[in-house]
Amino acid sequence: MEISANRMDLGFKKHCEEYEEAALRVLRSGWYILGKEDEAFEEEFASYHGQGMYCAGVANGLDALILGIRALGIGEGDEVIIQGNTYIASVMGATINGAVPVFVEPDEHHQIDVSKIEEAITPRTKAVMVVHLYGLICDMDKVCGICRKHSLMLIEDCAQAHGAMWNGRKAGTFGDVGCFSFYPTKNIGAFGDAGAVISRDPEIIGKIKVLRNYGSGKRYYNEVVGVNSRLDEMQAALLRVRLKYIDEITDERRAIAAYYDAHITNPGIIKPVQQDGGYAVYHQYVICSGRRDELMGYLKERGIGTIIHYPLPPHLQEAYAYLGHKRGDLPVTEDYADRVLSIPMYNGMKEDEMKFVTDAINAF
Repeated sequence: MEISANRMDLGFKKHCEEYEEAALRVLRSGWYILGKEDEAFEEEFASYHGQGMYCAGVANGLDALILGIRALGIGEGDEVIIQGNTYIASVMGATINGAVPVFVEPDEHHQIDVSKIEEAITPRTKAVMVVHLYGLICDMDKVCGICRKHSLMLIEDCAQAHGAMWNGRKAGTFGDVGCFSFYPTKNIGAFGDAGAVISRDPEIIGKIKVLRNYGSGKRYYNEVVGVNSRLDEMQAALLRVRLKYIDEITDERRAIAAYYDAHITNPGIIKPVQQDGGYAVYHQYVICSGRRDELMGYLKERGIGTIIHYPLPPHLQEAYAYLGHKRGDLPVTEDYADRVLSIPMYNGMKEDEMKFVTDAINAF
């Protein structure tokens, strides 16, 4: 049996007629950028997150972070506290705006260690960024309390946490901005690159809508120096279909995670645990092993695909050598990088495939 780490075709096949109808609707409309599909998706995605939310569609998840941070007025020399074990895009969202990332270690749930945030605050700190990694969610009550206490802005990187909740409230609704990626592998995945920013503040969303369109709120009149980062009509239409089924998608991924929870019994494997108060959506199911590379090879020999999220943390990447970090600066982050392994997790996964994976892990 061959089992890939992820599959994107099954989600399309399940609702192919609706996706094809949406694509043809766009093609036949003759309008392909910033039209009715984009407006409808923005309204529907905002509504999904609750009353009083606003949304701006952008070209991808990195742009969501860049423009979300820029709209908050965070720039040159400002410090943004970020967990060390995130994907590098989280950090780039800050540094492309001239801000300085200040790294904090993760906790046992792979989320930012809330107990370490306050000691990282300096007079230059402007914001805290939480990354709801792997579709789990961190303790947002504590994070919000720290931000209020120190008058800091809060950025949520929700690229992997579509629909995740803390005490019944969705990820992305706690911060000044919630930034989303709709990369095809995501729980709400597009059929190409796409992203969005949500906020309770319509002025912030208004700024992003200007920034994403060359700094123009009115055609050919440019208020600021902006970028070209627009959610195109095709992706917006396809995302509207995907969004309709997000609860079904989430329920299925949680069921796969529950199967893994119950059937992985190898004592050398540490399984992910969502802390009390959190509702995980399992963008990834990430285990830890002290023999990770050996396990990865063992599974590959048996036809089971896996991925390391992520093998080299941002503070050790060549791109951020100028920050002056060295190995040993973030030992918890670095230890995770040596031990984490994402096992197969995708909608449409069958029980015999789950059993094949768990049997192989238990036999290792």
